[in-house]
Amino acid sequence: MRRRSVWLVTLVTILAGTAAAQAADLNVAPSATARVAPPVPFTWSGWYVGVNGGYGWGRSSWDDPTIDPTLRHFGLSGGVAGGQIGYNWQTGPFVLGLESDLDWTNLSGGKTDGGVCATDGGGRCSTSQSWLGTTRGRVGYVFGSWLPYVTGGAAYGDVNLNQASGTSSATRLGWTAGAGVEYSISPRWSAKLEFLHLDLGTAAFMGAASNTPISAPAKDDIVRAGINYHW
Repeated sequence: MRRRSVWLVTLVTILAGTAAAQAADLNVAPSATARVAPPVPFTWSGWYVGVNGGYGWGRSSWDDPTIDPTLRHFGLSGGVAGGQIGYNWQTGPFVLGLESDLDWTNLSGGKTDGGVCATDGGGRCSTSQSWLGTTRGRVGYVFGSWLPYVTGGAAYGDVNLNQASGTSSATRLGWTAGAGVEYSISPRWSAKLEFLHLDLGTAAFMGAASNTPISAPAKDDIVRAGINYHW
């Protein structure tokens, strides 16, 4: 009788311990699930770096008295590609930023004058630009994943005149203004599309044919797309 009581007590103790362990497992499961961190929401604040590419067109002219007045004004066009780095501050839906970029370009254009310029044997007077850069402020307003913005600041780049004596180059500093829109793809990536107008002022050169100063203004419009990595 005593042995049966001992076995009975032992069995009850084992069953109670098993039930307590199962209850503990059931209690842990929900808390473990609750500890899973929610996904981090996208924020525009912080540093970013990226690449861009697009197309540009512009206007130039040669103020040279030896050139036919009807041939002094012409357009420029070509591709652009480069990179950018910037920083954003977001407060509520407003985003303030500063961005700097540097692009390679092959913007060029000109007109045939009949022999005065003659750098290529055809008498073509031409202007070209091989690089452009900007340093700009940005102001935007967030709509969901979209960030439309306006931008403006300093522009810089080269202006090249192709004459019979060779190519003359000058580096110019001017201004730029434009607008764009950026879209947050993921917590670290965004894509953008923007338009910029650049005015590099007027470059002064010495005319090879006339031996007089030549004034050559350079104004460009650029449309480009880009992708940025944020951290």
